[in-house]
Amino acid sequence: MATSRRDFIALTLGSYAALSLGHGKAHARRPADAKKLKILILGGTGFLGPHTVEAALARGHEVTIFNRGKTEKRRKEIGAELDFMDKVEILYGNRDPNLHSDEKDDTSPKGLDALKGRSWDAVIDNSGYYPRIVKASADMLAPSIKHYIFISSISAYADNSKPGSDESAAVATMPDPALESMGDQMQYYGSLKALCEQAAEAAMPGKTANVRPGYIVGPFDPTPRFTYWPVRLSQAKGDRTEVLVPGKPEDPVQIIDARDLGAWLVTICENSVTGVFNAVGPANTLTAAEMLAACKTAAGTDATFTYIDPEFVQIHNAQGPPWPILIPPLGDHAGFHQWSNKKAVAAGLKFRPVVDTAKDTLAWFQSMSDERKERLFAGFPMVTKEGEILAKYRDAVKERDSKG
Repeated sequence: MATSRRDFIALTLGSYAALSLGHGKAHARRPADAKKLKILILGGTGFLGPHTVEAALARGHEVTIFNRGKTEKRRKEIGAELDFMDKVEILYGNRDPNLHSDEKDDTSPKGLDALKGRSWDAVIDNSGYYPRIVKASADMLAPSIKHYIFISSISAYADNSKPGSDESAAVATMPDPALESMGDQMQYYGSLKALCEQAAEAAMPGKTANVRPGYIVGPFDPTPRFTYWPVRLSQAKGDRTEVLVPGKPEDPVQIIDARDLGAWLVTICENSVTGVFNAVGPANTLTAAEMLAACKTAAGTDATFTYIDPEFVQIHNAQGPPWPILIPPLGDHAGFHQWSNKKAVAAGLKFRPVVDTAKDTLAWFQSMSDERKERLFAGFPMVTKEGEILAKYRDAVKERDSKG
């Protein structure tokens, strides 16, 4: 399947522009022998951030969040406010030390000023995309914190073609490390993440954990990357029971529920874990067929699956991005869904059943307003073109069979 770097990144990591936001409930408690921590989260109100905050609060930790306040404002506008905001300390500012929290209002808090003179046990940085920005916060906080966790990405690797690769694989580089642009095809996203990792480690050598997730999914995912499947299968009724699936049933899939990742980030805070980790799941190999079966169970419908060559799908969906989650294990992407997670699992990363993620994701989606549902799937023509592609596929099969 011909997939551009831009489309691949967009569906792998997600564009938060959809802003179909909310928060989740953590279930684990702090171990009896673990002390109460003061945790700073740089961000905290997007997708992964709220799940991390919930996990930390549920385990008795003290949480501070630092951001511009823009996501918080947009949440209020769409009725998706967070119910933990009165339980955390909120600091406003801008990750860029040269800018105010609201670039249009120079009376708003400037840069990192709100963090000056403060101390925390651990920092979770889930909003760093440019090394200069990460360096600014890491350098400022280095003298007053014990542990810095940077949320990076599987895209930080230079090569996704080798199944089973681990954290020792080479990371991506870019011609000009000072460039603060992801490129017109998002071609620099991964290399910038790698440089951010290096900036954090340079500021606090031996006190940094660089966490590399792939697909983060679950309730409140602002992209349709996983949500599409339980939602589509919930609609598999009447003349829509046939569901198009690009690829093969045995194609590998790696996903991690944002709640599991958030809980693990708190665990590595508690245990002062450092190093580089592939935060991908589940623990064992998951196939496309198994993921879809879990989504079908969650939806409770009688869907049937028609697996079609991704090349055929791409030809007839030329103006759209790749189908959510499923990336065929071919060529440059042969190893994308097959990264080793042994190191993270050994450090305590745990995964809930995929069917639970699917059920909760579907319940969250169904609780949204029609406007927010439409916004989530805006720009993804596969939602409306599935029937057309299936019809063309059947015609192609008939023509092939008629020729013997």
